[in-house]
Amino acid sequence: MPDFTTQAAPATQGKEFFGHPRALSTLFLTEMWERFSYYGMRAILVLFLTATVANGGLGMAEGDATALYGVYVGFVYLMALPGGWVADRLLGARRSVLWGGIVIALGHYAMAVPVKAGIFVGLVLITIGTGLLKPNISAMVGKLYEADDPRRDAGFSIFYMGINLGAFISPLITGYLGEEVNWHLGFGVAAVGMTFAVVQYVLGRRHLHGVGDTPPNPLAGEDRRRALRAIAIGVAAVVVLIGIAAVTGQLTLSKIVSALAVFAVLVAVVYFARILLDKRLTEVERSRMRAYVYLFVFAASFWLIYDQAGSVLNLFAEKNTDRNVFGWEMPASWLQSVNPILVIIGSPIFALIWLKAGHRLSTPVKFTMGLVLNGLSFMLMALAAKAAVGGTLVSPMWLVAVYALQVCGELCLSPVGLSATTKLAPALYGSQMLGLWFLSTAVGDAIGGQVAKWGSDVSQPAYFTVLGVASVVLGASAVLLTRHLRRLMAGIH
Repeated sequence: MPDFTTQAAPATQGKEFFGHPRALSTLFLTEMWERFSYYGMRAILVLFLTATVANGGLGMAEGDATALYGVYVGFVYLMALPGGWVADRLLGARRSVLWGGIVIALGHYAMAVPVKAGIFVGLVLITIGTGLLKPNISAMVGKLYEADDPRRDAGFSIFYMGINLGAFISPLITGYLGEEVNWHLGFGVAAVGMTFAVVQYVLGRRHLHGVGDTPPNPLAGEDRRRALRAIAIGVAAVVVLIGIAAVTGQLTLSKIVSALAVFAVLVAVVYFARILLDKRLTEVERSRMRAYVYLFVFAASFWLIYDQAGSVLNLFAEKNTDRNVFGWEMPASWLQSVNPILVIIGSPIFALIWLKAGHRLSTPVKFTMGLVLNGLSFMLMALAAKAAVGGTLVSPMWLVAVYALQVCGELCLSPVGLSATTKLAPALYGSQMLGLWFLSTAVGDAIGGQVAKWGSDVSQPAYFTVLGVASVVLGASAVLLTRHLRRLMAGIH
């Protein structure tokens, strides 16, 4: 992960952007358009994968489509780890964001071409490019300010608004074009959005004033050549193995997706083992890391359910909801815009709640609230699915209510978990721990894709009930562990 502790000279020259460094506008717009492309494509991906060939889709089984979706979303977050390393050791944050944006745009353009292979090539390119862009653009925002600048938190809040603004607008455009006109046209609009991101980033680079120009801990000489050689060998080995598997007939989409899900879990296990076995850690740091293992599991369990909004719940919106508005059928993907607008509305409310509550609500308790609310959302979905049994179309307000519960859960867990990550991090692993937090999402999404595949073989009411009850029970377990976790956290609330 990029080094968030190393500060470049703040970019404060020239005009300001709402009282902040002008460079924030460049990063804000880059992130907004990148999220536009990401969430726009994501809103129609599963719908396209499951659509019949006659209707322009790939005709995949729902189980395979949701599994592929889960692994794709998971690896987008997993790639933040090598993406941050590349910025720290090879390219620097500024060039990593630029190259990441270019690769993402190429991926979306590949998906816009009406060829089956283009879809999978595009998903791989978008995954790699997002790994380069996403963590490093956040790091650059932090480097616009001195550590004690009172505008710092407000700057991140403005930046966060860009994320949700792009996520809100994109499904409305790509969803309409993809579902009503042509799927690949929807993917093409996402490509255009990413092109806007790259162009305005290049045009606005003069405002950055050297922020992220050089890697904070660069590899040089033989070390650099050795690292590049290892990367090349690794990529070549993967290509050869895939080629052998394809020629021998052992390669199937289902096997690839399952293997990638297992890989995501193994990365997390190895990462935790590496940190916990590091003899340089103090006893207090080791104790806090043990507490973080619990929080990691809770977070992964949360994302397992939450990120099914773009797969299982999106398919429910398409097949089981009455979207007729004055004789016109609203695209199912438009419901993907509900989540970001609720986040925009709810974020300041929850920030105020946490401020008023102070230390009376500890991190484990907030995680409990997130898990319980997430579980209740799927229990509510079970009622919606039961009402839809037999082909009855239910009101889309069921999904709006479900998303409202999930957003409340997200605001209990996600920003709190990010804050806890920075507070519990050992001194030697400060920036890498942010990568570990992203990894919890990767693990949850990868496993969630496999769970959704299993769910295609059982009734929807049973599927939602099992996952909902499991999340509530896990939340209750977190309550029982609160005292133990607070003791392990050694003074961190």
